[in-house]
Amino acid sequence: MRLQFEKIEPEPDSSFKVVHLTSPQTCWVYWHYHPEYEIVYIPEGNGRRHVGQHVSNYEDGELIFIGPNIPHLNFSYDKEGDYEEVVVQLRDDFMGSEFLQKPEMEVVKRLFNRAGQGLVFGADTKQVVGPLLMDMPRQTGFDRLLSLLAIFQKLAQAPDVQPLQAAGIQFTVDPKEEQRINRIYSYVAAHYAEPIDLRTVADLANLTVPAFCRYFKRMTHLTFSDFVNEYRISQARRLLHTDQTIAAIGADVGYTNLSHFNKTFKAITGQTPTAYRKRLPV
Repeated sequence: MRLQFEKIEPEPDSSFKVVHLTSPQTCWVYWHYHPEYEIVYIPEGNGRRHVGQHVSNYEDGELIFIGPNIPHLNFSYDKEGDYEEVVVQLRDDFMGSEFLQKPEMEVVKRLFNRAGQGLVFGADTKQVVGPLLMDMPRQTGFDRLLSLLAIFQKLAQAPDVQPLQAAGIQFTVDPKEEQRINRIYSYVAAHYAEPIDLRTVADLANLTVPAFCRYFKRMTHLTFSDFVNEYRISQARRLLHTDQTIAAIGADVGYTNLSHFNKTFKAITGQTPTAYRKRLPV
């Protein structure tokens, strides 16, 4: 199975990403890596875990903490029974480069260092940490951050933890491949408010347009057009926290047609920009 790079973008109002899945995402089952740390919690059921060189099965749910750039298979692979999963993804500097250097964070720093082995937690820790993770998709802002810090503390102090990999095992990723995909993402981040010419982006990847389209879909499981739309809508969600009009926001993120903006926003988020804004905390 080809190793693929996954680009992770936090939500507009957050420094880390929380994903709540309630059905198996079979189209997302692929062998991939990313530079973020990842916590995965599955409340119940059995399935397959494939992390780095380690392959085994989990039973009665899963709680695992994975370090950056460790190849792993999505945990929906071979999942049996009802499906629910909470995933938290973050960089080690999500609260600043000095975050883990604070004396109060020493025990958490050791946890992060060990995450390079892939850490699986037992039933007792799942019982304590699981509810905190299940609350996070409903939380926002400061409450969500406090939950994450509490989770780190409990994981760092957990006695029922097992590493999946021997210490010292290193996983190498192709730096040229990572640089190429990052050039594409950086270009979109800088030019999403403008019309984006596919040929220009293909040139950044040193590929023809047809080859680039195949490459991008293989690497991200998205068409380039879908990726640009998702990026634009993520920026629109951030701007909906301001008092700008919806028409102005649509224009600011690259949609000259308000109807097209509303339609795309609803297709990606499940609600219109107006409905999304009404649900924001005051």
